[in-house]
Amino acid sequence: MLRSAVTGRSVAGQVFLLQVVIVLLLVVSAVVAQVLQVRNDTDDEAAHRSLAVAEAFAEAPGTAAALRSPDPTAVLQPRAEAVRRATGVDFVVVMNTDGVRYTHPKTDRIGKKFVGSIGPAVAGGTVTEHVEGTIGPLVQVVVPVKDRGGKVVGLVSAGITTAHVGGRADRQLPLLLAAAAAALVLATAGTALVSRRLVRQTHGLGPYEMTRMYEHHDAVLHAVREGVLIVGGDGRLLLANDEAHRLLGLPEDAERRSVLELGLDEETASLLASGRVATDEVHLVKDRLLAINQRPTDLRGGPAGSVTTLRDSTELRALSGRAEVARERLNMLYEAGVGIGTSLDVTRTAEELARLAVPRFADFATVDLFEAVLGGDEPRPGTALVRAACAGIREDAPLYPVGERIRFAATSPQAHSLATGQSVAAPRLRGTSGWRPRDLERSGEVLAYGMHALITVPLRAGSLVLGVANFWRSQTSQPFDSEELALAEELVARAAVSIDNARRYTREHSMAVTLQRSLLPRSLPEQGALDIAYRYLPAQSGVGGDWFDVLPLSGARVALVVGDVVGHGLHAAATMGRLRTAVHNFSSLDLPPDELLGLLDELVGRIDQDETPPEGGAVVTGATCLYAVYDPVSRLCTMARAGHPPPALVRPDGGVEFVDLPAGPPLGLGGLPFETAELELPEGSRLVLYTDGLVEDRERDIDEGLELLGDALRRAPGASPEETCRRVLDRLPNRPSDDVALIVARTRVLGADRVAQWQVPSDPAAVSRVRASVARQLADWGLDEQAFATELILSELVTNAIRYGRGPIGVRLLRERTLICEVSDRSTTSPHLRYAASTDEGGRGLFLVAQLAERWGTRYTRQGKIIWAEQPLP
Repeated sequence: MLRSAVTGRSVAGQVFLLQVVIVLLLVVSAVVAQVLQVRNDTDDEAAHRSLAVAEAFAEAPGTAAALRSPDPTAVLQPRAEAVRRATGVDFVVVMNTDGVRYTHPKTDRIGKKFVGSIGPAVAGGTVTEHVEGTIGPLVQVVVPVKDRGGKVVGLVSAGITTAHVGGRADRQLPLLLAAAAAALVLATAGTALVSRRLVRQTHGLGPYEMTRMYEHHDAVLHAVREGVLIVGGDGRLLLANDEAHRLLGLPEDAERRSVLELGLDEETASLLASGRVATDEVHLVKDRLLAINQRPTDLRGGPAGSVTTLRDSTELRALSGRAEVARERLNMLYEAGVGIGTSLDVTRTAEELARLAVPRFADFATVDLFEAVLGGDEPRPGTALVRAACAGIREDAPLYPVGERIRFAATSPQAHSLATGQSVAAPRLRGTSGWRPRDLERSGEVLAYGMHALITVPLRAGSLVLGVANFWRSQTSQPFDSEELALAEELVARAAVSIDNARRYTREHSMAVTLQRSLLPRSLPEQGALDIAYRYLPAQSGVGGDWFDVLPLSGARVALVVGDVVGHGLHAAATMGRLRTAVHNFSSLDLPPDELLGLLDELVGRIDQDETPPEGGAVVTGATCLYAVYDPVSRLCTMARAGHPPPALVRPDGGVEFVDLPAGPPLGLGGLPFETAELELPEGSRLVLYTDGLVEDRERDIDEGLELLGDALRRAPGASPEETCRRVLDRLPNRPSDDVALIVARTRVLGADRVAQWQVPSDPAAVSRVRASVARQLADWGLDEQAFATELILSELVTNAIRYGRGPIGVRLLRERTLICEVSDRSTTSPHLRYAASTDEGGRGLFLVAQLAERWGTRYTRQGKIIWAEQPLP
């Protein structure tokens, strides 16, 4: 209450503040008036005292004579000072008619001009004034000194300073202030008591709130569609609003009368007079069914009595049926918004529309779409439609089944809707013959089944008509009305947008899938180093940029590569194709894995730079990659990765480990080198390469995914690569959220019986010995037919190594799918194929090698280089 009073927001607070301000103003006014009065009285008294002293001194005997004496000061100064001290004035000054002082309390002022007005006194009058004298602000009086003849011979001035004048007022001021403070405290206490009572009576409400409460109270009573009655504790009606008067038929003077005297039926009057609690009690009052609620008003300390509300349930029951229908239709539209188009699948969206309409709107619902729409293309009018969805309250309806190709008669409601884009309602099928000519037998079965009403609504998306939706009624006896036709159009319009979105997505997805499939390897190349199986699963949300490849290299080696481009869609698939092509080109150079990834990193950086839009928005491609090279002769596997998950290694004994391979930054970041790792793999080891879609999704992190992958690999010891792929993918969901690429490669070893190698001294005479050794080895392998060509190839390569290279020089012969000849030396110079002129004595050796070999090339090693050539086996 105190807070409410002090803040001034309530009526009591405003009264309290107003009274305090008034009392404060009165007290301040009284104090000021009293002080001013005291000061005025003191000034008058000072003026009278000064006048009396000045006149008495001027008229004293000897004053006029002293003024004519040779030294007036010697005579008058002692007298003036004695009078000043005796009377309590601050000064008594005697001067001549020109205002020159003869006396003064301060002797240094004698002989100087008097400060003040002396003209009236010289003329014989008296001067009283407030001036700033030599001793400060003062009240002074000037009177003339006359001789016996009445002539003015001098002047006398007496005065008191202002400081001495105000002393009495200053002494009285504390008493005045104390009295004022006491008055203010008493007045404030009285005002607070009055305000406290007002706070209780007004509940702390302000004037605006009280006015608003009254206006709202009055508006509610007159505008509410429920009757409101307030009955006092004595059973008298205190208040009844307009609706209560109307519902009960109360007389105009009903208020202040007993409710038992208002002409109400006995049951209703007894309820109102009793004041008991009632909840939705239905009473028949005249021709109305009233639902009555009644509550007492004294539950929380209020006055005795009750409040009663009346509601006409007769009208509410009539409205409730229509409201329920409207609510159900709104609910259907809401469910259509959240339940249709949950996936970007044309057929599923059509099924969602059919299921939503049955049985709440129709007994049967069918959706027919143009064939082109199902494939993602734009509809082609005039072509056949396909039944995409069918739903009903029973399964034995004689309607076309799902998947049936349909051509509607030109006079049918469906054909009319397709041609005009307008909905058609057939409230009585039996009386409508336009829909029957195409299939008289089936239309007769439909009528015999009991279907009697039909609504056909075109599936329109902009200017395209994708198909039609049909709603049938059989068990429901009422035909479709205009409101139901509008509801069907709204449902179909929402579904049409979703179907068109799904169609567009299907088209783009098909294009992306086609592009991606064309970019991924369709079959694995022939090679003898690894037994390989692979899987590729596209993502549920669309085509991504995951890719893999198997690349045969020189020396019977094989490269495995797996990568993942950031994003989904055509852009990711196209970027993936560019990277795969680049890896093919770089691998043909026989580059080490770390160097190859470095070149890919530069390529991705250039792609980002080239595809940045002009307005400055960055298009970051980004990709990860793992590149591994396996040599079946040495059983060494050299690998490097750029931000890609580490490969898994399954050893022949079933042990599983993830290779501790330096991660390296993802492709496109640049600035950091890539590192390689080299492993010696036992024969029969399985190397598992994969993309992150296999081990990571929204529901689990990569650590958990790696653990699950390791468990799946441990459960398949000794399994073939195909079996390993199947078991690993069995643990994935049916539709992964990201692309999955998986390669399982089981290692093979090229045995010593198929490898021959020799060391060659840097002597041209050694070439013949090498040729002889090679001929014997080919004979042992049963490849005598290859001896001539092989000797020529090795002769040229060894001769070049001796002439242009640095020792030691090595020769290695491999019998794998092809016959491979390799010559190594310590130099890094690479031979170049050229056409020798007719006059040249040399330069035809490599040309002969190229003609005799199927493939040839150079690869660089840490020690130098290897020139190799492959020949097909017979």
